[in-house]
Amino acid sequence: MFTQKDSEQIRRRGMTQKQIEQQIENFKRGFPYIRLIAPAVKGKGIHVLRESALNDYVDFYQQFSPQRNVLKFVPASGAASRMFKHLFEFLGWYDRSDAAIARLEADKSFNSVYHFLKNIQRFAFIRDLKAVLERDHLQFSTLMEEKKYDVVIHYLLTGKGLGYADLPKGLLMFHQYDGFSRMAIGEHLVEGAHYARSEKGEVNIHFTVSPEHRPKFREFIERRQAGYESSYKVKYSISFSEQKPSTDTIAVDMNNNPFRDEDGNLLFRPGGHGALIENLNDLGGDIIFIKNIDNVVPDRLKEPTYLYKRVIGGLLLMLQEKTHSFLRQLEANRVSAPELNEITEFVVKDLMLELSENFDKLSLAEKCSYLFKRLNRPMRVCGMVKNEGEPGGGPFWVKDNAGEVSLQIVESSQINMKDPVQEQIAGEATHFNPVDLVCAVRDYKGNAFDLHHYIDPSTGFISVKSKDGRDLKAQELPGLWNGAMAGWITVFVEVPVITFNPVKTVNDLIREQHLFL
Repeated sequence: MFTQKDSEQIRRRGMTQKQIEQQIENFKRGFPYIRLIAPAVKGKGIHVLRESALNDYVDFYQQFSPQRNVLKFVPASGAASRMFKHLFEFLGWYDRSDAAIARLEADKSFNSVYHFLKNIQRFAFIRDLKAVLERDHLQFSTLMEEKKYDVVIHYLLTGKGLGYADLPKGLLMFHQYDGFSRMAIGEHLVEGAHYARSEKGEVNIHFTVSPEHRPKFREFIERRQAGYESSYKVKYSISFSEQKPSTDTIAVDMNNNPFRDEDGNLLFRPGGHGALIENLNDLGGDIIFIKNIDNVVPDRLKEPTYLYKRVIGGLLLMLQEKTHSFLRQLEANRVSAPELNEITEFVVKDLMLELSENFDKLSLAEKCSYLFKRLNRPMRVCGMVKNEGEPGGGPFWVKDNAGEVSLQIVESSQINMKDPVQEQIAGEATHFNPVDLVCAVRDYKGNAFDLHHYIDPSTGFISVKSKDGRDLKAQELPGLWNGAMAGWITVFVEVPVITFNPVKTVNDLIREQHLFL
C-alpha cells in the first residue's frame, strides 16, 4: 500500500506506518456509536451547589490555589472565516441594484446581513474599519448612504482592509469600551489575572494556535503584555503551541484507499481539537482551566465568570485533596471496613462514579484494589449550563465496551439517532457543555499523569470532505473534552448560563452581553 516515498513522508511527520494502518482500519470499520444509559441531570450526574456554599468553595480556592501551578489553557487555533459565512454569501449576489437591495431588506432576522449592517456602528471593530477606509480616501458614512455595502464588507474581511476573514478569532476586536476596544485574547488576559494568579502575582496562560497565526499572536503579546501587567498588577507567562503534525490523520478516498494529491503525496488533515491532548500532556501545570477563545464577555459581566471559576476550582481542590488522602490509605493497605465504607460513599456520592456490578461480592482487599484504580486518575470538574437549544455536546451516563458506566460529555454525532431508545435519552438531556473545565493532572505523589493512558480511541469521528473536486473521508481524533478524557474522573456542576457567551457568527458580537452599555 505504501511506497518508500510514503514511508519517508510518514516518518517526517513523526508518525509510524502502524499508526496509519490503524487509521485506515478505522475508516473501514467505522467508529461505534456511544451507548447512552441516561442523561446526566440534577442530583444524578450533575451537582447543583447551594448558594450558601459558594463562598466556601471560593475561600478554599483562594487559600490553596496560590501554592499550585495554575494554568489557563485556551484553544485558539480556529480561523474566524466561519463567522462571516453570511457576509461572503452576500458579496456573491449583491450588485447594488434595486432587486438586490430588496433581497437584503427581505430578511431582518438577527443573523441576517441586514441586521449586521443596521448595527455595524455598534461593533468593536468600527473605529479600525473607518480608519482603513479613510486611509484609502473613502468615507464610511458616504458608502453606507450610497448603499455600497459591498465595499464596506470587503474592507472588513479582506487584506484590502482589516483582513478579518484570514485572522483567528483571538485577534478580532470583540468588545468596545470607553475610548478603546479589546480583542478576544485580551479578554483572556484580563480573566487570567483575576482567577489564575500565583502567590507572587504570576499568571500562566497557554494558547494553542495555528502556525500561520503564531507571529501575529506573538506580535500582540510583545506590544500589549506590559500594559496589561501594569493595569492588573500581575506578571504574565504566556506560551504558545501548535497541533503536532504527528496528530494529523490520513485522508482516504471513498473506497478507503489513501487519498493522494496531484503530486502523488499522501494527504493528511488536522485531527481536530482532540489532538490538543498532546499539548495538554506536555504542559507542567497542576491545575488547568480550559476555556474556548470565543467565550468571553466585557468587564461589566465578568464577575459571574470569576466567581464560578473559583467555585469549580475550589470544588476540584477539595475533591482532589480527599481523593489523594484516600489513595494513600488504600496504598498502605490499612483500610478497615468502616473506612472502606467512607471511601465508597465518597466515590458514589461526591464523585458520582458507578461501581462495578459485582463490587459487593469482592473481598476487602479486592475492593481496596478496585477503588485505588478508579481513584488514581486525572480529575476534571466541568461546568454545565441549562440547555437552551445550543448545538453541541451534553452530559450523559455512558457504558463502554468493558461494561463500565461513567459520566461523559457526548457530541450529537456520537449518538445513534436512528435508535429510538438512544434518541429518547438524548432528547431528555437538560444541560449543555460550554467547555468550562478545570483539570487536576497530577497524582497523589505529585507526579504528572500520562494523559495518553486515559483516551478512548473508539470515540473518533469520520466525515466526508472534498479536495480538488474529489470526495474524501476525513478522520478526527477523540475530542479533547470527549473521548480524549474518557478515562478521567469527571464531575459535572451546574453553572449559570451567563458564563456561556460564545461568538459563532459575527452578529453574536452585537448581542447585549457583548456590547458596551
